[in-house]
Amino acid sequence: MPGKLVLIGAGPGDPKLLTLRAVEALREADVVLKDRLVPDAVLEEAGCEAEVVDVGKKPGGGGWTQEEINEKIVEEGSKGRTVARLKSGDPLVFGRGAEEIEVALEAGMEVEVVPGVTSAIGVPSSVGLPLTHRRYASSFAVATGHEDPSKPESRVDFKSLKEAADTLVVLMGAGRFKEIAEDVARASGEDTPVAVIERGTTEDERIKVGTVRDVLEGDLEADPPAIIVFGDVVGWWREVFGL
Repeated sequence: MPGKLVLIGAGPGDPKLLTLRAVEALREADVVLKDRLVPDAVLEEAGCEAEVVDVGKKPGGGGWTQEEINEKIVEEGSKGRTVARLKSGDPLVFGRGAEEIEVALEAGMEVEVVPGVTSAIGVPSSVGLPLTHRRYASSFAVATGHEDPSKPESRVDFKSLKEAADTLVVLMGAGRFKEIAEDVARASGEDTPVAVIERGTTEDERIKVGTVRDVLEGDLEADPPAIIVFGDVVGWWREVFGL
């Protein structure tokens, strides 16, 4: 009888931000397929007999392909095993979780999704940076800065997103930081405040603040993994916290 796939969100980085159900699911798993950015400390919650496989993709290529991960899920499921697919953040936010649900269901496996704290919200919140504020921001948008390279063209219009939303949050955008900043400048000006939070909620966290102009002039850069936040809430946060 086919096994079960459990998609687990590990949260933004700090193992203490795991949900109770995430801990339970890890303890119940026969095999854990972990992503690259999931901290090793999270794996301490896995059962002592669980097989742990690092299936993370590496920057610039290398590591496991998505096709290989899908095949591994089906292979383990065919043995009747419970497969914990452990992803950073939330498993259905820019994590290809939907593709893995499809292959598992096609193989006749049971599927459960355990939500996680997405880094898009959890990382800014952990440092007191609100994405909304009654006086400064009534809406926010979240976008990826790293799209599928097989797409004929980008589907993310950062200029339109910033025009439509008061706050713009970009994940995986360090490699295109200046390009994204150019689009934001066209939408809301070079004085738009921007915050960069690298390795958020971990011991190696680093915070950088400035304006879009600083990015364009090369005075503000982002090193991955980083969350980038554009908007007036950043200016409020910088003033209140004395950054």
